[in-house]
Amino acid sequence: MTDFERKIYQIIVNMHLYGKNPTMDDLKRKTGKSEEDIRAAVKSLIMKGEFKWDKQQKKWII
Repeated sequence: MTDFERKIYQIIVNMHLYGKNPTMDDLKRKTGKSEEDIRAAVKSLIMKGEFKWDKQQKKWII
């Protein structure tokens, strides 16, 4: 896991603990990266099995 992937993972986990789902704007603001970079990191984390997206409930499964 790269540093950027770890940062994205930590943001999602921390917000999940408080019952929130981070929006793309939240992730852009907290990381300072572009949407393309964030999407690539999230896709990589999903492929590694770190977490997945529940489409019905619209929240992360960690």
